[in-house]
Amino acid sequence: MNVETKPQPDTARPARLGIADCDVHPTPASLEDEVYPFLEKRWRDYIDTYGMVQRIGFAGGTQYPKGQPRASRRDAFPPTGGPPASDLAFFREQHLDPHNVDMAVMIPLRVGQALQNMNLAVAVCAAMNDWQEAFWTSQERRIRGSIVMAYECAEACVEQIERHAHKDDFVQVSMLSRTPDPMGHRKYWPIYEAAAAHGLPVGVHAFGNAGNPCTGSGWPSYYIEDMMAHSQSCAGLITSMVYEGVFERIPDLKLVIVEGGIAWLPSLAWRMDKVWEKNRLELSHVKRPPSEYIREHIWLTSQPIEEPDRRQQLVECIDWIGWDRVLYASDYPHWDFDDPQRALPVQLTEAQRNGFFRDNAYRVYGLD
Repeated sequence: MNVETKPQPDTARPARLGIADCDVHPTPASLEDEVYPFLEKRWRDYIDTYGMVQRIGFAGGTQYPKGQPRASRRDAFPPTGGPPASDLAFFREQHLDPHNVDMAVMIPLRVGQALQNMNLAVAVCAAMNDWQEAFWTSQERRIRGSIVMAYECAEACVEQIERHAHKDDFVQVSMLSRTPDPMGHRKYWPIYEAAAAHGLPVGVHAFGNAGNPCTGSGWPSYYIEDMMAHSQSCAGLITSMVYEGVFERIPDLKLVIVEGGIAWLPSLAWRMDKVWEKNRLELSHVKRPPSEYIREHIWLTSQPIEEPDRRQQLVECIDWIGWDRVLYASDYPHWDFDDPQRALPVQLTEAQRNGFFRDNAYRVYGLD
């Protein structure tokens, strides 16, 4: 059994095992043409009149301008027009086919999860789930969707999970890492319970507009600081979920951390264990060392992978996390896209390679 990252010539034996890419970002070519049909007229009129205001302290769009339009590769704009990753045929041509991707998990961004108007957020997220099914998952068997939700309204989230969980089109529930309250907060528990009941992981993608700064002391000056804070947000949500007892309460819950890196997790777990040992009275509902919950319930995607000068240090890091807990992700079509040929710059055994590029994802998403 081997993993092939590119199609082989006719003279070579065909690839027997493709790649699972756990983070790609298709987007509507046009909100009006593709998403509006799934919205009631009152919400179409609302958006046309008032726009979609985010929970954020900036009136003019995102916090920090990216180096590329839509944070994307310059070559990712379809020749037919439209934003990057908005044309399925070009998506196949540029990513799925040349990289031998046989399963790609789409995580739509800027889909209404962090809108100030909660009723609008619920409507837009529901429409985006219908859009995924109509324009992507039903048109391409290699693409699987994520159930996006207005996670500040748990009741509406549970409704979306119940509506879509039985479909092969969707493999996870999607949240963002910068929630208004820490993710262990009880108001989010119904989401986790519904996801676990249906065997769906909760995929937590970096970013999100919580209305709060991404650091503990205010807004940073530069985009790169905002990007570096991804891992801080992910460390914070894991700390919250473990110490609040989420995994003790919901033992079947699976959490996939997307686009936050991986190397920070071992040191976080060590520190959490030490704090837990010294504060057992306050944390009596956490029955076991935090590192045990982390190892049992949490998976991480590779992009953006850390690349130390001594590559063996990355191997040692994954040894602690577990080679069955790290999933390949490209982040296509963004500027920091990780080509599978270069995504994990270390020597791998066959078992490690197969797990990283395919098997781990198929297991966590229940596709094996």
